[in-house]
Amino acid sequence: MNLSRRDLLKASGLGAAALALGGTAASAAENPAAATELMPKPAGKRVVIIGGGWGGLTAARYIKKEAPEAEVVVLEKRDVFASCPISNEWLAGEVNMDFLTRDYFTAAKEFGYKMIQTTVTDIDRSSRTVKTTTGTIGYDYLLLSPGIAYDYSKWFGNDTQAAERCRQECPPALIHGSEHVALKKMLEDFEGGNFIVSIPDGAYRCPPAPYERVAMMAHYMKKNGIKGKIILLDPKAKPMPKGPGFLAAYKELYPDIVDYRPNSLVKTVDLDKKEVVVAVTTDDRTDEVRIPYAAANLMPVNKASEIIAMAGVSQGKAGWGMMSAPTFQTKADERVFVIGDAVGGYPYPKSGSIANGQGHIVAAHIAAMIQGRPVAKEVTLPQNICYSMVNGEEAISIGVTFSLMDDKDLNGNDIKVIKPKMTENNTRSTALGKTTHEWYNGMMRDIFGS
Repeated sequence: MNLSRRDLLKASGLGAAALALGGTAASAAENPAAATELMPKPAGKRVVIIGGGWGGLTAARYIKKEAPEAEVVVLEKRDVFASCPISNEWLAGEVNMDFLTRDYFTAAKEFGYKMIQTTVTDIDRSSRTVKTTTGTIGYDYLLLSPGIAYDYSKWFGNDTQAAERCRQECPPALIHGSEHVALKKMLEDFEGGNFIVSIPDGAYRCPPAPYERVAMMAHYMKKNGIKGKIILLDPKAKPMPKGPGFLAAYKELYPDIVDYRPNSLVKTVDLDKKEVVVAVTTDDRTDEVRIPYAAANLMPVNKASEIIAMAGVSQGKAGWGMMSAPTFQTKADERVFVIGDAVGGYPYPKSGSIANGQGHIVAAHIAAMIQGRPVAKEVTLPQNICYSMVNGEEAISIGVTFSLMDDKDLNGNDIKVIKPKMTENNTRSTALGKTTHEWYNGMMRDIFGS
């Protein structure tokens, strides 16, 4: 029996993954109509949302629900939604791609908002216009939920070719697309040696994700009898979130596979020699060591999507969107909001759960502005819950609640600050494993209706 390449891809699950994750809109050079209006001017108010992830789609559904007279338009460069939460299970072969993906069109039709596949190229706040590769669109209110980008400058300086080579050869897989598919293929082809995983320095998308990924990769290796070691390089002294949950799982389930190394900061990567250069800090000294690898999942510093800078609402080198709690209005423009992983200035973890919660809050605020109603006086803050699988059946959970509290700034002036409180279930269980999928399915129903 002869199998075609398409058959082989289908059999491995990679064909569906590539189709699901790889689609993007045509470039401006391919589309000479890029200067045209995307849509005619609406009769009423228009909300434009940039980003069709957990936050943007939640906001689209609930703005339209609370202000049905408004026109809500989502701009997204990908043609299929693929979830980062649960993707580590997919990486280890525990769920299929259909579990992670949804089409954009069904929910848009059901809830009454518009969905346009395109790439944003510029934002003009003075004229309230968004420019894209397929045309321009005006807005009354603009909601930014574009997610993250990568910053390889600490590893390679201004060498963008080296940065791109590293992204392809050692895919970080924090942004859905070919990175996830490549990492899955890398794990499936791994035959031994060191598989290095590095955790980003600073704030990054989904704090427990790298630790969960290592557990699920080790689960895959153990289940398939693959000899090798996963070296987890963590720039921090302890896992984040803190607590023995992941370390206990590594010790009890994968003592011969997972090698957790705290205080280990990646300085650069020698792609030709296949070595990671690491600064290892102990009590009284820092040593530079070179660690060889057969395969690597290297996650660089995270920064905000360039969309935030386009809108002129960024701050700091990482370019996070600076907004005001609890409305998520940007400090630069009260008609521009930012939610999700691109948010900066407050202690919200960058997670799907938080993005979904922020989407609900910002939807209520924008709907009130559209209808000329006062915003609710009671303070609403998002809540966060994350479930992390550590094998094919068991999970641990991490929750974060937030409160707005009275405090004083450095000059002694009264201010309001957001204080997080973290809870971690350090006992892995099959009950939490089942709850993981119940939570995820509930989130999908909230965002997509099914």
